[in-house]
Amino acid sequence: MPDHKNLGKLVAIHGTSPVFLQRAAIVAAVSFLFFFAMLIAFYLRQHFGYFLLSTAFLIVFVFTLIGWWLQKRNAVEIFANGLRYNKRELRWQEIKAIESPDRELVLIQPDGEKLAISGTIYALDEIEHYIRRQMS
Repeated sequence: MPDHKNLGKLVAIHGTSPVFLQRAAIVAAVSFLFFFAMLIAFYLRQHFGYFLLSTAFLIVFVFTLIGWWLQKRNAVEIFANGLRYNKRELRWQEIKAIESPDRELVLIQPDGEKLAISGTIYALDEIEHYIRRQMS
């Protein structure tokens, strides 16, 4: 892997789109509220089903927070001479073609290896436009 210092000056960093982070935050908040409500219902009614529901909502809450935390680290770093995504670095000369299937961006190298950039990245269309300008 090339050293990122050879990629030149950092131009931009595109992280996860705020829309996806907001959705995860809403799911986490609602699942925590339902978890707490089911615990109160279990305390008042003493029915085991409420405890099972509260456990399920707690599991949804925990997995949502884990996914949110992992997704926040997801970012495309654009440099003057290339880009970095998921610990992979590509120079502009190493990109042969670009495909845009289903809200993601696939960069194809001359050897056929592909780098798929997730559709959850903020301003993916701007990234594609910038890469196409750099390739020409």
